[in-house]
Amino acid sequence: MHEHATPAGKSEPVPHHSPHGRRTSEVIRDHLQLRRRGDLEEDLRRNYHPDVVLLSAEGVHHGHEGVRKLAAILRSYVPAAGYRYRQVLDEGPYAMLRWSARGQGTTVHDGADSYVVASGLIVAQTIHYSTGPPPAQDR
Repeated sequence: MHEHATPAGKSEPVPHHSPHGRRTSEVIRDHLQLRRRGDLEEDLRRNYHPDVVLLSAEGVHHGHEGVRKLAAILRSYVPAAGYRYRQVLDEGPYAMLRWSARGQGTTVHDGADSYVVASGLIVAQTIHYSTGPPPAQDR
């Protein structure tokens, strides 16, 4: 967040606003709510730039087709997973999400995504996670 001086001379944080009026935090919150509902297409329409760049262990992907492909890969590892958003941070146009997921026979314990938001849309995203068996008590 940027800072600005108040009339009393104190500085306070100023939220980063995109030219379209949505803060980075608003874009990411909307993205996460839509994903939790399973509405990928609405998420793409509202929150992703058509030329978004995605970086992950699966390689470099571009555009909405790249988002669809990476979402399908994750679903193949943890279908019908219950996702938990552990931490969301944002600063100016940047955001980071720490997450975990549990599916039938598979878990993700170390999900970490980072985002760059410009003009109210996600223009870049990095995605990291590892899959493994559920903890012994859950088997």
